[in-house]
Amino acid sequence: MKKRFLAIAILLPAVSMAQKTNFSITGHIGKLDKPAKAYIDYMDNGTSHEDSSVVVNGTFKFTGNISGITTSRMAFDHTGQGKQHAIYAPNADVVYIYFGKENMVYTSADSLVNAKVTGSKVYDEFQAYNKQIGGTIMDLTKAVNAEFSRATPEQQKDTAFVKAIDARYRKNIADRNEKQFLFAKNNPNSYFGLVGLSESAGTKVDVDKVGPVFKALNASLRSTDVGKELEQRIQAAGITAIGKQAPAFTQNDVSGKPVSLSDLKGKYVLVEFWASWCAPCRAGNPNLKKQYELYKDKGFEIISVSLDNVKEKWVDAIAKDGLPWIQVSDLKGWNNAVGRLYGVRAVPQSFLLDKDGKIIGNTLRDESLNTKLAELFN
Repeated sequence: MKKRFLAIAILLPAVSMAQKTNFSITGHIGKLDKPAKAYIDYMDNGTSHEDSSVVVNGTFKFTGNISGITTSRMAFDHTGQGKQHAIYAPNADVVYIYFGKENMVYTSADSLVNAKVTGSKVYDEFQAYNKQIGGTIMDLTKAVNAEFSRATPEQQKDTAFVKAIDARYRKNIADRNEKQFLFAKNNPNSYFGLVGLSESAGTKVDVDKVGPVFKALNASLRSTDVGKELEQRIQAAGITAIGKQAPAFTQNDVSGKPVSLSDLKGKYVLVEFWASWCAPCRAGNPNLKKQYELYKDKGFEIISVSLDNVKEKWVDAIAKDGLPWIQVSDLKGWNNAVGRLYGVRAVPQSFLLDKDGKIIGNTLRDESLNTKLAELFN
């Protein structure tokens, strides 16, 4: 009996440590009460997490464990209409932030957007970074939408006026990208130097430009998940160029059976990256089905790699869209091994391979894909 009691006593500290959290986000937003609710989605070490908190007398709280600095979206539902409404409704009360192993506090009389934030060194550094680069993408988007809203009905129908607004928006994005790159170059020990370099590198990495700045970053930053992902993207830019042999991979299909890219040698293959939650991907599926029907008997195959992390949603999307070709995934979301191998940062994305497995096209979609396939088979 004594031995059993001793074993339990030894185990208790371990259980206590396992349950201990290393971050908290507390909100004091006016005096709102049920059915108001707060929602958070955050990415930690390549894995996405989500949580919700009922608001009681204006207060909500999130706690958890993270491995380091993480990026997140927090939305405040004032009227209890649900998460999607809280995030996407006009004038949604949403903030996009970074936080670390800290006790962050939001305080406001009315909203998250207007809240004062205390207790977070990471948040303060993020704000300073944004000031240097010209704001977040959300800030720039909000500004261009406001400019369009202020225009007269006649101006909003004027193609030249709309194009001018769009041109200014794109220039602001390009200027921001260059400022991000310079921030990374000048701040090799800053986590946001890594963030800036990763974002400014984009989906088509200029290895000669980005590579040296990445190597100059602090080794501890390069070893984070964001750093490893950027390094893989830099490497992928070299191995997924037109004319290169497509990187080999094996991943399980819906039934759990391993499928290898090498199994498809001798066919023209479209390696298609998508996800059930990706609206443009789903919108393009009818055209993919049409092209598959046209050319499957002539030596054309598609292997779709899903960046989903919930099997039921992946399988349901395949069934609803009626996709008859090969489907694989490791259900690790943006951490999908094939996606990272190919440097995929946004979906939809694709690589077209010839019969020998060499890349002959990338980012082909809709008409550009149709034209290329017609050239190959007709």
